[in-house]
Amino acid sequence: MNSVEHNDTAIVATNLTKRYGSGNTEVIAMREASMTVNAGEVVALLGPSGSGKSTFLTAIGLINPPTSGTITIRGQMVLDGENAQVNLRAYRRQHIGYVFQKSNLIPFLSAIENVQIAMQLNGESKRESHRRAMELMDYLGVADRAANLPSMLSGGQQQRVAVARALANRPSVILADEPTAALDGHRGRQVMELFAKVAHEQGSAVIVVTHDHRSLDVFDTTYEMEDGVITQSQPQHLANSK
Repeated sequence: MNSVEHNDTAIVATNLTKRYGSGNTEVIAMREASMTVNAGEVVALLGPSGSGKSTFLTAIGLINPPTSGTITIRGQMVLDGENAQVNLRAYRRQHIGYVFQKSNLIPFLSAIENVQIAMQLNGESKRESHRRAMELMDYLGVADRAANLPSMLSGGQQQRVAVARALANRPSVILADEPTAALDGHRGRQVMELFAKVAHEQGSAVIVVTHDHRSLDVFDTTYEMEDGVITQSQPQHLANSK
């Protein structure tokens, strides 16, 4: 793994806490979770099911704001607890690429249209969005299914289209929640390497929630999460050298 060349801080999450309910029914899904990710850095977030990983990722993705704590992206505070400091929908569309556990493709659009729409919503031309979509889908091995509706794709193919959609706008922040769960080992490795390539070449900050230990060497840093608390493990290249 090459060292990260982009040293600008991209994401600063500070003391994120998420509470659901109150009193005897209160559940704390995330407890003062903090993380700093540089531009060009690829981070893995590991931990057992129910540990708060998805809660953390949706907070960073401005989908499910924390009850308290702050999130700063590229030097701009975007969330102060539940209080938005930017237009969240517009900010997500312009700056964040998100891969969900399920592909969440639009069922009445073809595979390529699902990728193109992400760019066209940001004002990209139809021609350029088509070129970019085909480039990504070709790399991910689904270009031959470009005209198919999601219902005609396998689960793995749908997920690869969803990865292409997340990368389409060259976002400065890429978040992926178990992106390889529906993929075989080869395709899963390919997706992880693509995230690393995008991070190191474009300076994107990447956080991947994963249980796939086969590809941990792709990451620059790993964090562990348990009972809603994040701890940082050592940089991955140090772990690999042992």
